[in-house]
Amino acid sequence: MGLTIVQVDAFTSTPYAGNPAAVCVLPMARDERWMRDVAREMNLSETAFLLAEDDGYRLRWFTPAVEVALCGHATLASAHVLWQDGHLATGAPARFHTKSGLLTAEQRGDWIELDFPATHAAPSPLPPGLAEALGVTPRWSGRSKFDYLLEVESEATVRALAPDFTSLKRVEARGVMVTSRAATPGYDFVSRFFAPRVGVDEDPVTGSAHCALTPFWSERLQRSEMTAFQASRRGGVLRVRLAGDRVGLGGQAVTVLRGELV
Repeated sequence: MGLTIVQVDAFTSTPYAGNPAAVCVLPMARDERWMRDVAREMNLSETAFLLAEDDGYRLRWFTPAVEVALCGHATLASAHVLWQDGHLATGAPARFHTKSGLLTAEQRGDWIELDFPATHAAPSPLPPGLAEALGVTPRWSGRSKFDYLLEVESEATVRALAPDFTSLKRVEARGVMVTSRAATPGYDFVSRFFAPRVGVDEDPVTGSAHCALTPFWSERLQRSEMTAFQASRRGGVLRVRLAGDRVGLGGQAVTVLRGELV
């Protein structure tokens, strides 16, 4: 028998929207090269591999090009698969041992909330060529543990971005967040996320980016709970909550494909 692999659209309740991730629950450890090969074969922004360990699961995330230290949407997809496929009982918390420490997920009705570390962005000048590659002049710029963050003047500017990905790939950063206050009713802020350096030109919905976006907008809007929209072509909705040095990332997920690795 082959290994089951499940494709899940995360941060959406609608198939073929949100951010797709592949999830593979392993019966035994597999080597890193094999995981890299599977992630490249799946050719999604992230493929997650889980292995039962102690009181939870060892969780690793791979883009088609590299392993990453933190990924929100593939963690949401992983929790969804653990409950859906009976690896965890309904209502039991999911615990993940990762390169970013212990991460947890809990069911909240039709939503799943992830408990992630906040990654505050500090004011920082941009590296040469970054603003030009994006085609924007930011009103604020900074850098988190992983990514650059640029605030621009409007949601329309965020939506209209058409980056030069060849130039953007030369910038030494995992990724770049571009954000503004929302003009669309029902949302507090909007964003887009670009990461060509790790093999993902534009990520449809990026949970880890909201570990920086949540404290950024919480300070500006004076709110600890907000609703965010990532304005990629697929689009995705997140309910975010700042709690000290942690961020709650709420999202929905839907399975769209189930297959077997032979």
